[in-house]
Amino acid sequence: MTVVQTVPAVRRDGVVRAVEIGELTLESGFRLPDVRLAYETWGELAPDGSNAVLVEHALTGDSHAARGTAVGYGDTAPFDMDGRRAAADAGGWWDGLIGPGAAIDTNRWFVVCANILGGCHGSTGPASLARDSVPWGSRFPRITVRDTVAAEARLADRLGIRRWRLVVGGSMGGARALEWAVCHPGWVEACAVIAANARVSAEQLAWGHAQALAIRQDPRFARGDYYSGAHPDEGLGLARRIAHITYRSAHELAARFGREAQPREDPAGTHPGTRGRYRVEGYLDHQAVKLAARFDANAYLSVNETLMSHDVARGRGSLRRALARTSCEWLVAAVDSDRLFPPEESAELAAALPGEHEVHTITSPSGHDGFLLETPQVGRLLRAVLPD
Repeated sequence: MTVVQTVPAVRRDGVVRAVEIGELTLESGFRLPDVRLAYETWGELAPDGSNAVLVEHALTGDSHAARGTAVGYGDTAPFDMDGRRAAADAGGWWDGLIGPGAAIDTNRWFVVCANILGGCHGSTGPASLARDSVPWGSRFPRITVRDTVAAEARLADRLGIRRWRLVVGGSMGGARALEWAVCHPGWVEACAVIAANARVSAEQLAWGHAQALAIRQDPRFARGDYYSGAHPDEGLGLARRIAHITYRSAHELAARFGREAQPREDPAGTHPGTRGRYRVEGYLDHQAVKLAARFDANAYLSVNETLMSHDVARGRGSLRRALARTSCEWLVAAVDSDRLFPPEESAELAAALPGEHEVHTITSPSGHDGFLLETPQVGRLLRAVLPD
């Protein structure tokens, strides 16, 4: 992936850039050399740096949170995992929330979204070349949520940002936003944690374990050193199927698919090898193919392990004690149909925060992914944190 590695001097909304942040000492003590973070920005940073907003993406997200400038910029145009050029005006994963006149109004706010350390969309990850010019592969170290925050703090330094007016994220992005408020309380003026929790639960660990095994048991995985041959796309696809079931609600799956057959297929076929699929199976297969086309299996294992490390109280005493060091304004929101990060986990977080805080409810039939889909509701909540 070829990207410009200098901090921008001119405004280019939604265009992938990268910056070298040097050697990073991880929580494990491992010294990761030559770390690069890919990121995108929207809007212009105020001279006093008072208008910066950090948006954190979820597990398999990337830095392209919103549409950008429609004009190409040569080598600064976005690239996907395989180096294919992408349009800056391609839709982002939080379109409708970020842009001129949106809840996060880029006419006023300078918005930053970085690709996570350990991912596969421009930041240093398992597919990146180590100093021996061979992909890291199985040698890539474990990255924690706190490590990702440390890397982003270096990025903020490079951009000249000393304080975030808001750090916001949903799902794994919410975990990263929460860690920002605890790790750097003086940098965060407001923190929005959406469809996330204070610590990954046992059930979430179980789902993550099943996804990791799906990848590792693919015969093509080669213990993580598969880059010279076929990639373990079947295992990655299975991991995505497992995950996607948790992202959607049982009600939505029943309403959208029920027990209907995939068009021109017969799930009730009685002859060996002739069974067709139900529509819900076809839907999961489609999600698997989509992810395998844009994501690396080792990177999936890496970010999955990062999420599993999430426990804001780890090594800090009780949850209340850990959160007592924060000094920011809070927005905690949950999706009412979320079965991956259920509302009661948001309530646990809110109850442990300093002061009195309510849990705002995002109403959605879609389950966990409601934080991505119900943008008008999320936008109303964010406008209260970022008033005009």
